[in-house]
Amino acid sequence: MRKQAFSVHGHFYQPPRENPFTGKIPQEPGATPFHNWNEKILAQCYRPNAEDGNFGRISFDLGPTLATWMDENAPDVMKEIVRQERSFYEANGVGNGMALSYNHTILPLATLDDKITQIKWGIADFEARFGHQPLGLWAPETAIDLETLMVMEQCGIRYTILAPWQANTRVGLDTSRPYWVDLPHEKRIAVFFYEEQTSMRVSFDPEATVNADRFMDQYLLPLYPDNSRRERMYLIASDGELYGHHQPLRNKFLQWLTTGALVNRDIELTVPSIWLRDYPPEKSIRIRNNTSWSCHHGISRWASECACAEHGEWKAPIRRAFDRIANIVDTEMQKALDPYHLKLLEFRNEYSAVLTHRETAEAQLIRLTGKAAWEEAEKNKMLNFMNAQYERQRMYTSCGWFFGDFNRLESQNNILYAAKAIDYTEKATGLEFRRSISRYLSKIESHDTGLKASTIFNNAFKSCNPADS
Repeated sequence: MRKQAFSVHGHFYQPPRENPFTGKIPQEPGATPFHNWNEKILAQCYRPNAEDGNFGRISFDLGPTLATWMDENAPDVMKEIVRQERSFYEANGVGNGMALSYNHTILPLATLDDKITQIKWGIADFEARFGHQPLGLWAPETAIDLETLMVMEQCGIRYTILAPWQANTRVGLDTSRPYWVDLPHEKRIAVFFYEEQTSMRVSFDPEATVNADRFMDQYLLPLYPDNSRRERMYLIASDGELYGHHQPLRNKFLQWLTTGALVNRDIELTVPSIWLRDYPPEKSIRIRNNTSWSCHHGISRWASECACAEHGEWKAPIRRAFDRIANIVDTEMQKALDPYHLKLLEFRNEYSAVLTHRETAEAQLIRLTGKAAWEEAEKNKMLNFMNAQYERQRMYTSCGWFFGDFNRLESQNNILYAAKAIDYTEKATGLEFRRSISRYLSKIESHDTGLKASTIFNNAFKSCNPADS
């Protein structure tokens, strides 16, 4: 009998929650009795799974914005997660952690340059945190297109994970094996399609995960035919916060599924990086561009009106407004870089060293420009541009586009990041841009409350600049 194995992948992520004008996370009433959702999910999910050793057995990705918050607010948990992944890497020669693009933007909706930055920043965060190169990268919401896969491969990524309906055909699709996706210039990248039914049961059927032994016998083992002539590996993929937060105590289910439930059963636990090394793909497949795991209409949920989230008519015009802001920030910063014969993309990609605390912004500025002595005003101008680039990246955070109405904290935070990007750019240039953006945003309002996007945008400046009120 050939090797029969399974893997569990957990996608662990939270968006940035701090107000960029104050640097503080406001009280979030829905997280009561905790101050905010990060604290609540830490107590219910991240800490219990770390204590149970689950990060040392499953495949997982950990969002850089979440990990950065844990660095400051739960360093013991973050150190334990890193220790478990690092121990796995040292024991197996490959890691069980995957990188995640930095700001959880929907990559097919991003420009090519933004795809490159998001993926490079995500890889840099993983390497700085876990101490080795990631072989896999999780695309936010598994949203994918061929260009995104090309950027992944160019950045050294070997594989990603997708939903089975993201294959160009379901006919003959075998989710027990990985596939190659052929790319231009004779390049290729591996794709693992997760097993749909077991993943759906873990995610949406709480009764199925009450008992790990029963789950193994009723739902997992029947996937493997008797006397199989080839190796099989099925992947269960879900939101990692399911294990303890969305479903209480499921961290214990995960712990037993990956330890005790394996005893006296002809099945092994593995991760995609090991499987790819030992059993590389034998066939190629094409993917469906502009698809995801959480919107069966493709990626409409984050771009326009979509049946997945009613009253999304605000999404397209706000995205256009943000694209205008991105163009302003990029154009003005490139003008500032021209005297140093530097290109914005290369300069921005290097900012990952600042994000990971390997270099200060001032030191990076000196290194990249070759200019050691800076007048204070000129230095501050360039530092403001660097900060503007960071804010203009995170204004596209996917959580702000996920729900129907924009009268939610996640969507309002994105508007605050956009406002802060403009604020930094105005400080850098001495020019005024906010009024034209505000006029455009004034046409967009909440279906539920009538709140205008321009009100959120304008109030962001007034909160820290009383003279503007």
